[in-house]
Amino acid sequence: MHIIIPADYQNVIRSLPCFQLLKDHQVTIYNDTVKDISTMVARFKNADALVLTRERTAITEELVAQLPKLKLISQTGKISNHLDLAACTRHNIAVTEGIGSPVAPAELAWLLIMNAVRQVPQAIEAMKAGQWQTNIGSTIHGRLIGIWGYGKIGKRMADYAIAFGAKVMVWGSKNSRTQALQDGLLIAESKAAFFSKADVVTLHLRLANSTRSIVTASDLGLMKPNAVLVNSSRAELIEEGALLHALRLGRPGFAAVDVYETEPIYDKDYPLLQLPNVICTPHLGYVEQHSYELYFRKAFENVTAFASGTPVKIANPEVLGR
Repeated sequence: MHIIIPADYQNVIRSLPCFQLLKDHQVTIYNDTVKDISTMVARFKNADALVLTRERTAITEELVAQLPKLKLISQTGKISNHLDLAACTRHNIAVTEGIGSPVAPAELAWLLIMNAVRQVPQAIEAMKAGQWQTNIGSTIHGRLIGIWGYGKIGKRMADYAIAFGAKVMVWGSKNSRTQALQDGLLIAESKAAFFSKADVVTLHLRLANSTRSIVTASDLGLMKPNAVLVNSSRAELIEEGALLHALRLGRPGFAAVDVYETEPIYDKDYPLLQLPNVICTPHLGYVEQHSYELYFRKAFENVTAFASGTPVKIANPEVLGR
């Protein structure tokens, strides 16, 4: 098969041990990202299979309609809003799902909390500029950590917080709140109470129609002047423009973000990068050595299984009988 792997920003995929699984196939890798449909069609037109890195490449009706040779899309991790599964099914393109792990994303989210509360990056930058002890951060111990979304990542975040001596308050679906209560955690009595009481709010929700813009400007305006908003899940969970506006108004006082509406960001003048009370990381949640090997090994195994005539993990099995 001719396998194309787009958007390998770091030029790292060939170095993964699992890449040897594709040794019997022709593989083309692109290290940049393109969003123009005509360019994507030109690049993908001879592909039998695409292997996607999470959600970096949008798979739309307009795209797949122009790729008649494409038989398979192998996803690293689970399918999300970046891929139109119905369109793939209409065009007889099988889509496989991989596996994931909450470990690296949860550790990154906790790292963001620690750095934002203690203001470590600001102190480092000041020292590089020849200054000494220019700011005073805070400890986590005794603070109230608000976790919105109590799934696999949210539960790990609660464990980290408790280990550091913090209190934990959960908000989310009824199931999330019920489970958190059973685990002995605090439950916010309302969304407003969640934002107004928490010293740190960290978001751990999937992006769906029901969660898009679920965090509003009004919600952020309820946060304390010294509170921190952390978003390592999806930028679109927050109402467009609301976080930047809220930070400029001083509620919350700080933010740490790993996700953005449009990625990658190469603009040094990107607004959030200009604020001294914001820590920005370039979507590092799942970008970690063990995670890459885990994600891509399963994606490549799904490709080789399909190529050998024994497809597995097919999200749209109806295409196999056509």
